[in-house]
Amino acid sequence: MTITSIRRALVPGAAALTLALSLAACGGNSDSNSASSSASGLKGSLAAGGSSAQEKAQEAWRAGFGAGNPDVTITYDPVGSGTGRDNFYSGAYKFAGSDSAIADTDMSKAKQACGGSDPIEVPVFISPIDIAFNLPGVDKLNLDATTVAKIFAGSIKTWNDPAIAQQNTDVKLPSTAISPVHRSDSSGTTDNFTDWLHQAGGGAWKTEHSSDWPVQGGEAAEGTSGVVGALQDGQGTIGYADDSAVTSTKLGTVSVKVGSEYVAPSADGAAAGLAASTVKDGAADTQLVYTINRTATDPKVYPVFLASYFIACPTYSDKATADIVKGFGQYIVSAPGQQAAAANAKSAPLPTDVAAKAKAILDKIAAK
Repeated sequence: MTITSIRRALVPGAAALTLALSLAACGGNSDSNSASSSASGLKGSLAAGGSSAQEKAQEAWRAGFGAGNPDVTITYDPVGSGTGRDNFYSGAYKFAGSDSAIADTDMSKAKQACGGSDPIEVPVFISPIDIAFNLPGVDKLNLDATTVAKIFAGSIKTWNDPAIAQQNTDVKLPSTAISPVHRSDSSGTTDNFTDWLHQAGGGAWKTEHSSDWPVQGGEAAEGTSGVVGALQDGQGTIGYADDSAVTSTKLGTVSVKVGSEYVAPSADGAAAGLAASTVKDGAADTQLVYTINRTATDPKVYPVFLASYFIACPTYSDKATADIVKGFGQYIVSAPGQQAAAANAKSAPLPTDVAAKAKAILDKIAAK
């Protein structure tokens, strides 16, 4: 049976949805203070949102930035990457977090939001996507991309299917029905997960990558927390979510086949995956976006990961907004900012050269 969750109304700034953090109440360690001291004296408030995978990282970033900027208030609403980008295009958000880069088909909307200029897009967060499941008595499984693709496409229906059993000879698998869970909202996590299925699935996944779940069937849940909740509430469920949301649960996780080995999700593996990828051809000089290679055979790589972006404009109509967006972005890509995210969200710090390139782009932000 197909179960579809009712998507909640999304009103930017609504109290029921916004995870607001008043930076005036935040403290920080000496590293955070020193990293943000250059932005001290900033005043104002702004709204942002998007990627729910970034939620825990955003909590750490706002706290760290607030240590040196007590007169700044930033709210971040984890409504999903697609809604975050849409609210950025409309002007409701001054910046957005997105687990996938702006699509070419949406670039005109981004430029319009930025007064005709190319938007800023820089990676700020690298994290594994866990393939998590709820199967009593089983906490680890080995699966290749073809098998995972067939599970989510609905052609593998029970946990003791030969395709699963052959890769897990030491595991006693029940005949329990498999219940796949996917995101109901437009999601960069979905985009990255389906990109892996498409690239590495050996033809078993028939559609291109997409931020919107592209096949019928399964259970739909909103946001990262919704997927994790559905996995925990069901039996025989399997889904995908940012590692930071899975590690605190009792859900089982999948090690995916890379070359001839099976690789568990890890921050280091995700970082190695970005290193094995290339910068997108034809991007503007305000954009540092990646074409992800999901078919690496080096077992140091965990290929199911997301490189999540900070999306902003190069200019804003008032200096206070420009200075806050610029200062916050600079803190995020700084060493203390990346360390704070790694501690709170179990993400991989940006490679030094990538962080330097991102900072150089963020340095361009200014008032009109």
